[in-house]
Amino acid sequence: MIDVLKQMDLHFLTLEIFMNKICITYSHHKLGDLIWQLPYIKAISLHHKQPIDLVVREKTQAKTLLNDTKYIRNIFYNDFRKGFYYWFDVLNLTKIFLKNKYTHIYMLDKVNKPAIAAKISGIKYIIGPGLGRQKNWITSKNYLSQDDWKLNYSEQSQKLLKINSISVENKFPELETNLKRIENENLDLKKNGKKISFGVDSFEDFKMWYEEDFVELSNLLYEKKLFDYIYLICGPDKSYISKKIIDLSKKDYLIDCSNKDLGGVIYALKSSDFFIGNNSGPLNLSAALNIKSFGLIANDPVGELKYSKILPITPVDYIDNIWNRDRKGMKKLSVERVFEKIIENLNL
Repeated sequence: MIDVLKQMDLHFLTLEIFMNKICITYSHHKLGDLIWQLPYIKAISLHHKQPIDLVVREKTQAKTLLNDTKYIRNIFYNDFRKGFYYWFDVLNLTKIFLKNKYTHIYMLDKVNKPAIAAKISGIKYIIGPGLGRQKNWITSKNYLSQDDWKLNYSEQSQKLLKINSISVENKFPELETNLKRIENENLDLKKNGKKISFGVDSFEDFKMWYEEDFVELSNLLYEKKLFDYIYLICGPDKSYISKKIIDLSKKDYLIDCSNKDLGGVIYALKSSDFFIGNNSGPLNLSAALNIKSFGLIANDPVGELKYSKILPITPVDYIDNIWNRDRKGMKKLSVERVFEKIIENLNL
């Protein structure tokens, strides 16, 4: 009789898993912000024992970034705009939700649009941080308190999952990627010898180390014979930065990757022995790809990187949890300090 009951429980559990369909939404547009949320997206997938669907902004390039991620089934794009287009985006979300017949919607930030769309769609389980007005739309009784506004995005997601009885096995972002899939499109990056990468730009200018400092650092690293080539990772909108570094250096070992799409950037990073760069998307991407990644931090809080494999390098007199939005503050991080910390870490 006990064995029969166990079999019945297993049957109903299997049926419940089969019937449930899970979607996660995240509205932030930065690549790095999405990478920070990967441990929590994976945790929700593991909790429900099935791959999930994901709705994010197109600017995240998630369909390229997460192409080889097994715990994500489908990726949909939504703009999450304000003002006049607000309800157009709610309508688009509603169409996605109704078409896919989700039973659960998880929101990993406080925006209202997915919650409203889920309510319109008649979805039974609507789970989110519940900060601000969002609490009026979610169905879960377990949401964050107003004091949780002070937590960073990773910590907010950790608490959201904890109060909803979802465990997180690994809080460090990790990315799966199949290099064979992107190799043929990036044969120009395939070089013999040792390669490293410099992340030379940032969405926020005050986080950018100076071009001449990257040049001086490359000279010191070359003297140590640590590379044959350097990939300069830079977005097309700031290609002038990589070009300035090349002009100042006048060395032929620098490879400008500012014209590369995200697949090309991933290929360059995976081909590198280590990465050195500003606190921006490529730094988070490199660390998630399990590349030794040195972050150049002087103007923003290093404490935000504690759930990451990033190896921060800061000025001697650095004070954490202080924002300085003047790029000149990056000059406090000297080339000598960066070089010494890299050599120390590499045990040379």
